[in-house]
Amino acid sequence: MPVTFRKSFRILPGVRLNINRKSVSITLAKGDGARRTYSSTGRRTTSVDLPGPFGYRKTTTRRGRR
Repeated sequence: MPVTFRKSFRILPGVRLNINRKSVSITLAKGDGARRTYSSTGRRTTSVDLPGPFGYRKTTTRRGRR
């Protein structure tokens, strides 16, 4: 069984600092269900919660960095 590490800290209302074994990220949330996450590995994720079983997520990654 793999060992995982993940910790999340609430800095301010709507702002979270997420730490895991390989990266650090910050998540900015709005009251309408929209979130934007910026990771130290270059990944940027935008997600929106929609009513019902629907949701939207788009992830982009900077090229040239591993």
